[in-house]
Amino acid sequence: MQDYKGSIEKYVDLHIHTTFSDGNSTVEEVMGFAAEKRLAAVSITDHDCTDAYPLATKLGASMGIEVIPGVELSSDIQGTDIHILGYYIDVDNPVFKQKLCEMKHIRYLRAEKIVSNLNKQGIDLRFDTVLSIAGEGAIGRPHIAAALLKEELVYSFKEAFDKFIGYGSPAYVEKMKMQPKEVFSLIKQAGGIPVLAHPGVTGVDQRIPEFIRDGLMGIEVYHTEHSGSIQRHYLRFCTKHNLAFTGGSDFHSFNHNRSEVGSLQIPMSTITSLKNKLPPK
Repeated sequence: MQDYKGSIEKYVDLHIHTTFSDGNSTVEEVMGFAAEKRLAAVSITDHDCTDAYPLATKLGASMGIEVIPGVELSSDIQGTDIHILGYYIDVDNPVFKQKLCEMKHIRYLRAEKIVSNLNKQGIDLRFDTVLSIAGEGAIGRPHIAAALLKEELVYSFKEAFDKFIGYGSPAYVEKMKMQPKEVFSLIKQAGGIPVLAHPGVTGVDQRIPEFIRDGLMGIEVYHTEHSGSIQRHYLRFCTKHNLAFTGGSDFHSFNHNRSEVGSLQIPMSTITSLKNKLPPK
């Protein structure tokens, strides 16, 4: 494959999902997209899962693309779902690996319960279909929506969520809840840097000072749902509070948030800001 290290464009994408969580593209496809966009670095941040990392690293080495180990974890505070990105984590850290295994198992049980609830409503969805779509990844509601679509029980993903598995629906089951402070601690325990994902979407600005005290080390400034003014707002905030600033497409599929891998021109300086937060070796 062509080596892209000498590419003039030095852009990165640090928020990407694959079929190991709720993305529609494989690791090979994602890395191919990154090569086409001539990205200098990427991070695959699957939900509760780092299984993409070994293959992504191998492919990245052949393409001249730096692959940063990453993950996206969920937390909850007073009913608000807050996503935390972790970068430069040690994917082999035993405590971290054990927690991800626990979270993956809880996701499996949750999906099983959602399908059971659907069955009780007369929706004849087979759990085996969900498992076949999820593969080895951490099961989420998008896999259940895809299974409903595959078995022709709905006409679209939107219908699946709106009618059957969205928040407040009869089939909905609460996910495992951790406090943001717990997630920050887990990521840092594995040598990583916790970063608040897409704060312009979740709208938790008033909580950020509290998060910083609890261990937050960065903010996702660049995101497909952040306007230019929102980006500038969070970039100023990061400068003021000495936080790392990151960015990514949040790619799941070509129908999600109108985003593609490399769709934003995210500067290499985001990598530098993260590396400046790493503990000295």
